[in-house]
Amino acid sequence: MKPRVSIIMGSVSDLPVLEKAAKTLCDFEIPFEMHALSAHRTPAEVEDFARNAQPRGIEVIIAAAGMAAHLPGVIAAMTTLPVIGVPVKSSLEGVDALLAIVQMPPGIPVATVGINAAQNAAILAAQIIATGDPAVSEKLKTYKEDLKTKIVSANEELKSIKFPFKTN
Repeated sequence: MKPRVSIIMGSVSDLPVLEKAAKTLCDFEIPFEMHALSAHRTPAEVEDFARNAQPRGIEVIIAAAGMAAHLPGVIAAMTTLPVIGVPVKSSLEGVDALLAIVQMPPGIPVATVGINAAQNAAILAAQIIATGDPAVSEKLKTYKEDLKTKIVSANEELKSIKFPFKTN
């Protein structure tokens, strides 16, 4: 099995957040790899990874970082692959990481999801892959239909909850 997505974290302390991305990619049966790389502590390794990801068959990169959060942007500067940034809540409630990832200069885009929103990053990666993979596209359609079904069911359950002034 060859990886199609790379999940990159600035530190293994980010793993609890990125496990959601890993689980979601497993649900969609998309092979992935995981690495810890630091834009500040291992810049040469980050460059090597970014420049060699596409030749190795990687289609999308999910890069997570907290605090200064340079990792997604540094990777995006060195590859033409789509990079999805996941700001990790580590200081300032993650707002510092969010702003660092989303405020990229022209020409170096990083698609950015919400703070700690690794699941959404994996879904976005699956959507990118689905543009050329009908099997992944079908899994996404089923996933979205399941989301709809859950909300319809929740509304049915809410009908049975009684409050003195509830009108529905």
